[in-house]
Amino acid sequence: MKFTWPFKKQPDYPEFFMTYLSHFKQKNKGEIYNTRFIAFDTETTGFNRKEDRVLSIGAVAIIGKTITVNDTLELYLKQDVFNAETVEIHGLMKSGSEEKISELEAIKLFLDYIKDAILIAHHAGFDKAMINNMLARHGLGKLKNRFIDTGVMYNKSLHIIYKDNTKPYTLDFLCKELNVQPIDRHTATGDALITALVFLKILGRLGKRKKLSWGYLLNK
Repeated sequence: MKFTWPFKKQPDYPEFFMTYLSHFKQKNKGEIYNTRFIAFDTETTGFNRKEDRVLSIGAVAIIGKTITVNDTLELYLKQDVFNAETVEIHGLMKSGSEEKISELEAIKLFLDYIKDAILIAHHAGFDKAMINNMLARHGLGKLKNRFIDTGVMYNKSLHIIYKDNTKPYTLDFLCKELNVQPIDRHTATGDALITALVFLKILGRLGKRKKLSWGYLLNK
């Protein structure tokens, strides 16, 4: 009688995704201030994580408390799903003038850009889910990057008497509280830059109070 071990077969991923996965073979987190962070944002056709689609992705890199302006990403995707009601928010028309690429090409460029960086987003669960849904549509695995949510991070920075774990701090609220100019609001690249500035402000606030650790910063 032949016995077969019940091991799960590894998916046969394409080369670009295997290259992405290869960045995670070493688990050393390194020093916080020497780590490459990526603040990113997605503009979407709506807020339904399963039905809606990503229209654009914007991202900026942060190393050593500095936003590296020569290390950015801006992608516009061809729109198979279109919601005219959300155009008023993000301003992206189905037949707009921006050069658009396929969803698969956007995935390749995004993964090549982020590699194993720590990803920063505001209300990160939504952006993470939208990217993971993109990956799933093409038979790929989920993002392996660790995440920091600026809303959660801001709440951690407050004195205990002001903390509110149920309050969904908006990006506009954080801009006002932290004196960050909301330039190009509701564009993916603009919101990514704003998120990066908010992150640095909160990081500076936390760094003055305690010795920062990865366990404290990263989303559980």
